[in-house]
Amino acid sequence: MDKLLDFQNVNFFYQTKNEEVHALQNLNFSVDELEFASIVGPSGCGKTTILSLIAGLLPVSSGKIYLAGEEVKKNSPHIGYMFQRDHLFEWRTIWKNITLGLELQKLQDKEQKLEFARELLKKYDLYDFQNRKPRELSGGMRQRVALIRTLVLEPKLLLLDEPFSALDFQTRLNVCDDVYQIIKSEKKTAILVTHDISEALSMSDKLVILSSRPATVKHIEILKLDGETPLQKREDKTFGALFDFVWKKLTNEKEKT
Repeated sequence: MDKLLDFQNVNFFYQTKNEEVHALQNLNFSVDELEFASIVGPSGCGKTTILSLIAGLLPVSSGKIYLAGEEVKKNSPHIGYMFQRDHLFEWRTIWKNITLGLELQKLQDKEQKLEFARELLKKYDLYDFQNRKPRELSGGMRQRVALIRTLVLEPKLLLLDEPFSALDFQTRLNVCDDVYQIIKSEKKTAILVTHDISEALSMSDKLVILSSRPATVKHIEILKLDGETPLQKREDKTFGALFDFVWKKLTNEKEKT
């Protein structure tokens, strides 16, 4: 399978009032087309910074990041971003929220994309709610709306920055299943940043484990858990051992720092 995203010796420095901080050190990893990858690491190691670099929101200090064979650019139309909060506008209907990106861009195929938006609403059981306001929807439905809003623009790569962290545990499990199945059904490549090891293991084909700052790639695990959904994958007989392996990688790192 072809690489969609490729990090080559990426370093990132930032300046505080008192010093220059080396946040990321010689990062090397790749994500293949249609792969679901997760990034885990100690708190403050720069996981969200990596997403910002991919999205072109921050420039690399050195090294290269390639998306579909080209260096990443600011405001790339090939990147879709889901944040910790759904960022739905409460005064706009679900339909108006989903089509906001289409309003802001001058597109020749706007009508085609509007029809695609309608099809996504139908496919994922939100069509009957298109004239409702976000406050009338459950937390899980709001996240589905946020994902569809991103998918309407047909990005090549989805970046998920702890998108389930604001949900209670039971809702979180259900929404993980929903989001995972939508991403797989729409044949999208995705990168998830999360603090939740179980979430990362159950959703991913590849797990990238980072060290503490300056973050390096400590280990990459290719995952082949049995199950069609994240919830089913949690039942795989090797899940517990994998969790312990990742936990030890992270806690050992914390003990050293």
